[in-house]
Amino acid sequence: MADIAFLLLIFFLVTTTIANDKGLFLLLPPDPDQMEDLDIKIPERNLFKIQINSSDKLLVENEPMTDVLLLKDMVMEFIMNNGRDPESSDNPQKAIVSLKTDRGTTQLRFVEVLDQIKGAYHDIYAERAGVDNARWREISETRSEDPEAQRLYEIGRGVLPDGKPEIPMQISIAEPTQTGG
Repeated sequence: MADIAFLLLIFFLVTTTIANDKGLFLLLPPDPDQMEDLDIKIPERNLFKIQINSSDKLLVENEPMTDVLLLKDMVMEFIMNNGRDPESSDNPQKAIVSLKTDRGTTQLRFVEVLDQIKGAYHDIYAERAGVDNARWREISETRSEDPEAQRLYEIGRGVLPDGKPEIPMQISIAEPTQTGG
C-alpha cells in the first residue's frame, strides 16, 4: 500500500504544472550600490510630472487632479507636442513621463495611473499604425511570429535611421518617498 501511495505521489509531482503569475512587467533598476552617480540634466519642459500621495490623491504638473481618466489625454498631448507649446515637450524622443509615489500609496492607484500612462503611448502607436488600441496590444505581443504584425509595429513605433524608436515609451518611476504609510 505504501508503494502505491509513493508511486501516485511521484506521478502527480511529475505531471502537475504550477501556474506562474505574470504580474507587472517592469524593468527594475540595478542595485544602488552598483550604480554610478550620474547627474543628468533634463529640461523641465520635457518632463511630465505625476505624483501620488499616501492618500492616493494625484498631483499632475503641480495641479491637483481628481479624475484619473483625464490623465491619458494629457500625457498624449504632452508627448506629441513637438515644440508647439513652449511649456511642453520638445519632441516625442525627449518627452519623459515621471511617476512618483509615497510609501502609503496603494497598489491599485499606482496601477491605475500606470495603465493610463501606458494607454496613452499605446493609443499613439495604434493611431500611427491605423488600428485600435486592442489590436495594437495584440500586434505588440505577436510581432515576432507574424510579419504583418511586425510591419504594423514598426509603423506605430516608428524607426529612426539609427534603429531607435521614433516615439520611445519613456516612463520614469521614481523611488517612493517616506512620507505616508
